[in-house]
Amino acid sequence: MADLEDPPVFLGFDFSSQQVKVAAIDGRLDVLHQSIVHFDSELPEFRTQGGVHLHGDGLRVTSPVLMWVKALDLLLDKMKTSEFDFSRVRALSGSGQQHGSVYWRRRASETLSQLDPDQSLHQLLQDSFSVSDSPVWMDSSSSQQCQDLEAAAGGAQRLADITGSRAYERFTGNQIAKLRQTRPEDFQDTERISLVSSFAASLFLGDYAAIDYSDGSGMNLLDISSRTWSEICLDAVAPHLGRLLGAPLPSTSVLGPVSSYFVRRYGFSAGCSVVAFTGDNPASLAGMRLQPGDVSVSLGTSDTVFLWPQQLRPALEGHIFCNPVEREEYMALLCFKNGSLTRERIRNQCAGGSWEVFSAALRDTPLGNNGNIGLYFDTMEITPAAVGLHRFDSDDTEVSSFSARVEVRALVEGQFMSRRVHAERLGYSMRTRVLATGGASSNKEILQVLSDVFNAPVFTIDVSSSACLGSAYRAAHGLVSESGVSFFDVVKNAPEPQLVATPHPAAQEVYPPMLRRYTRLEERVLQQRPT
Repeated sequence: MADLEDPPVFLGFDFSSQQVKVAAIDGRLDVLHQSIVHFDSELPEFRTQGGVHLHGDGLRVTSPVLMWVKALDLLLDKMKTSEFDFSRVRALSGSGQQHGSVYWRRRASETLSQLDPDQSLHQLLQDSFSVSDSPVWMDSSSSQQCQDLEAAAGGAQRLADITGSRAYERFTGNQIAKLRQTRPEDFQDTERISLVSSFAASLFLGDYAAIDYSDGSGMNLLDISSRTWSEICLDAVAPHLGRLLGAPLPSTSVLGPVSSYFVRRYGFSAGCSVVAFTGDNPASLAGMRLQPGDVSVSLGTSDTVFLWPQQLRPALEGHIFCNPVEREEYMALLCFKNGSLTRERIRNQCAGGSWEVFSAALRDTPLGNNGNIGLYFDTMEITPAAVGLHRFDSDDTEVSSFSARVEVRALVEGQFMSRRVHAERLGYSMRTRVLATGGASSNKEILQVLSDVFNAPVFTIDVSSSACLGSAYRAAHGLVSESGVSFFDVVKNAPEPQLVATPHPAAQEVYPPMLRRYTRLEERVLQQRPT
């Protein structure tokens, strides 16, 4: 056992689409240990590609539940082999890919509470799930159930007002409705329904873990204002569904001590606390230490915008979730499919494949691009639901082409104007700072345009393990949250983001009229879309 004078350690797990990861931090928030298990390569017996199984027409996408269980076995064994001292762990928390669901078979709770430390979790739980392959966030096979739920709620906007989002195929409530309709025997054999996050917490707890408010917001079932299940939504999905879900709890909740299984098998302290697990996106918000008024723009294959809105404005696009670190606050999320791949295509076409030439084009063209605006949707966009390339001159006349340098700036300005316009619709207003992450955050000229369009300073932050780190931070905060200590007091010594760009003095004059024009042009493009 660890000496009482040994500094505490906090663990953060992330059950993501393709792997399970863990990060251990000490009381100073320094990372002490990281481990990872890749599903495809390290668990080939489950025959996944990218951690999932694709079925038939590709609309149905699932992952094997026992693969997640076995991955945790491997992960903890790796930590044990590296002589990680589990006895120093004071608390643990974690995250799971959002919208995935797990269906526990009847009497599985008895198995969870009586785990034999001489056997692996995978062996012990192999008969504990009524559905062996869980639907995950990539699944889009529940369109009919989405229509039914919106109708029951009184329309798409009314459902968004209640749950923070209109009905989405991947959201758990619609997946549950589909399972109940298509596999009634399996549904009848189900004792408890978990999200991936609360399923993972259940493993550590040795009992069914509550769904937390933040991940529960991604189900189309939680009333985000009252933070209780919406009876309208529950009744539309399945009778007595509230019993199968259990009561949701605040994301900062301490669920209880770690199961004796982990104490005896790995040497955890019996006093180690399990803090509620949450979704990977909320955990990333915690890992980035987003504050009120901030916006985070992740510039990856898809661009993702996180924000801490000052006003609650559920809309037909984007998502409002309960905030994972402040009980009465919210977070918003927007996803844009046309991100780095579109930037790379324009780089190849207009800059000879060179980021240096691409960056020079941004430096050599004026803010506002002489009034030229571009909307670039190489593939069907999520926000807004549009496709195609649309170029407009300063008179709002659609044109067939731009010069190479104008094209480069039109792309980057257009993408960031889109990010800002849609963020404002979800409640973004204060211009405190922008946190930039992802591959393109290494390009100074792209970040300068981001700073100018948002009229805010841009900082960069390394979030390669943001969900893990956020979970570890949340584990530390969970122990003291009930005494009134804020999350930001707990993480105040974490490394600060680095300032990389400040807005040009002319930006506050150039972009407001450009943003109004962009909004009108986007609406025009949407009206032209075939129905």
